[in-house]
Amino acid sequence: MKTLIKIKPKEYKVGDVVKVDFMAMHPMETGMRKNKDTGEIIPANYIDEVKFMFNDQLITKMIIWESLSVNPLMSISFKVSGAGTLKVIAKDNKGQSVESSEQITPKG
Repeated sequence: MKTLIKIKPKEYKVGDVVKVDFMAMHPMETGMRKNKDTGEIIPANYIDEVKFMFNDQLITKMIIWESLSVNPLMSISFKVSGAGTLKVIAKDNKGQSVESSEQITPKG
Protein backbone atom coordinates (compact mmCIF):
# COMPACT_ATOMS: atom_id res chain seq x y z
CA MET A 1 0.00 0.00 0.00
CA LYS A 2 1.48 3.34 -1.05
CA THR A 3 0.51 6.58 0.65
CA LEU A 4 0.73 10.33 0.20
CA ILE A 5 0.51 13.13 2.78
CA LYS A 6 -0.05 16.77 1.77
CA ILE A 7 -0.24 19.75 4.08
CA LYS A 8 -1.99 22.95 2.96
CA PRO A 9 -0.94 25.71 2.97
CA LYS A 10 2.71 24.86 2.40
CA GLU A 11 3.88 27.67 4.69
CA TYR A 12 2.38 28.09 8.16
CA LYS A 13 3.36 29.24 11.61
CA VAL A 14 2.71 28.03 15.17
CA GLY A 15 -0.99 28.47 15.96
CA ASP A 16 -2.16 28.15 12.35
CA VAL A 17 -4.71 25.51 11.39
CA VAL A 18 -3.60 23.47 8.37
CA LYS A 19 -5.40 20.89 6.26
CA VAL A 20 -3.74 17.47 6.20
CA ASP A 21 -4.70 15.25 3.26
CA PHE A 22 -3.84 11.55 3.37
CA MET A 23 -4.31 9.28 0.36
CA ALA A 24 -3.77 5.54 0.40
CA MET A 25 -3.41 3.60 -2.84
CA HIS A 26 -5.62 0.64 -1.96
CA PRO A 27 -8.21 -1.45 -3.89
CA MET A 28 -10.90 -1.13 -1.17
CA GLU A 29 -12.75 -4.32 -2.16
CA THR A 30 -16.04 -4.83 -0.32
CA GLY A 31 -16.18 -8.62 -0.72
CA MET A 32 -19.42 -8.28 -2.68
CA ARG A 33 -18.05 -7.87 -6.21
CA LYS A 34 -17.52 -10.75 -8.64
CA ASN A 35 -14.54 -11.31 -10.90
CA LYS A 36 -15.79 -10.67 -14.47
CA ASP A 37 -13.77 -13.57 -15.92
CA THR A 38 -14.33 -16.31 -13.32
CA GLY A 39 -17.54 -15.20 -11.62
CA GLU A 40 -15.91 -15.77 -8.22
CA ILE A 41 -16.40 -13.30 -5.38
CA ILE A 42 -13.39 -11.00 -4.93
CA PRO A 43 -12.39 -11.26 -1.23
CA ALA A 44 -12.90 -8.23 1.01
CA ASN A 45 -9.77 -6.06 1.25
CA TYR A 46 -10.29 -2.58 2.67
CA ILE A 47 -8.68 -0.07 5.03
CA ASP A 48 -10.46 -0.28 8.37
CA GLU A 49 -8.44 2.07 10.59
CA VAL A 50 -6.41 5.25 10.12
CA LYS A 51 -4.56 7.02 12.95
CA PHE A 52 -3.13 10.54 12.73
CA MET A 53 -0.39 11.23 15.28
CA PHE A 54 1.82 14.21 16.10
CA ASN A 55 5.07 13.55 17.97
CA ASP A 56 3.69 10.09 18.85
CA GLN A 57 0.51 11.58 20.42
CA LEU A 58 -2.79 10.49 18.89
CA ILE A 59 -4.63 13.38 17.17
CA THR A 60 -7.54 11.36 15.79
CA LYS A 61 -8.46 7.82 14.85
CA MET A 62 -10.79 6.98 11.97
CA ILE A 63 -12.72 3.73 11.71
CA ILE A 64 -13.32 3.09 8.00
CA TRP A 65 -16.00 0.95 6.32
CA GLU A 66 -15.86 -1.19 3.19
CA SER A 67 -17.81 1.26 1.06
CA LEU A 68 -15.05 3.88 0.75
CA SER A 69 -13.78 4.42 -2.79
CA VAL A 70 -10.63 2.95 -4.32
CA ASN A 71 -7.55 4.97 -3.25
CA PRO A 72 -9.43 6.86 -0.52
CA LEU A 73 -8.57 10.43 0.44
CA MET A 74 -8.98 11.43 4.09
CA SER A 75 -8.53 14.94 5.49
CA ILE A 76 -8.22 16.48 8.92
CA SER A 77 -7.66 19.99 10.22
CA PHE A 78 -4.64 20.28 12.50
CA LYS A 79 -3.56 23.20 14.70
CA VAL A 80 0.23 23.54 14.49
CA SER A 81 1.61 23.60 18.03
CA GLY A 82 5.28 23.55 17.02
CA ALA A 83 7.81 21.59 15.04
CA GLY A 84 7.59 17.82 14.99
CA THR A 85 6.58 14.74 13.06
CA LEU A 86 3.10 14.08 11.76
CA LYS A 87 2.57 10.36 11.31
CA VAL A 88 -0.32 8.53 9.67
CA ILE A 89 -0.82 4.79 10.20
CA ALA A 90 -3.32 2.93 8.00
CA LYS A 91 -4.34 -0.69 8.62
CA ASP A 92 -6.50 -2.92 6.45
CA ASN A 93 -8.79 -5.83 7.31
CA LYS A 94 -6.10 -8.32 6.24
CA GLY A 95 -3.68 -7.03 8.88
CA GLN A 96 -1.43 -5.13 6.47
CA SER A 97 -0.41 -1.69 7.71
CA VAL A 98 1.58 1.23 6.40
CA GLU A 99 3.09 4.21 8.18
CA SER A 100 3.85 7.56 6.53
CA SER A 101 5.27 10.68 8.09
CA GLU A 102 5.80 14.32 7.26
CA GLN A 103 7.90 16.87 9.12
CA ILE A 104 5.98 19.83 10.52
CA THR A 105 8.21 22.88 10.24
CA PRO A 106 6.48 26.16 11.13
CA LYS A 107 7.90 29.37 9.63
CA GLY A 108 8.17 32.38 11.89
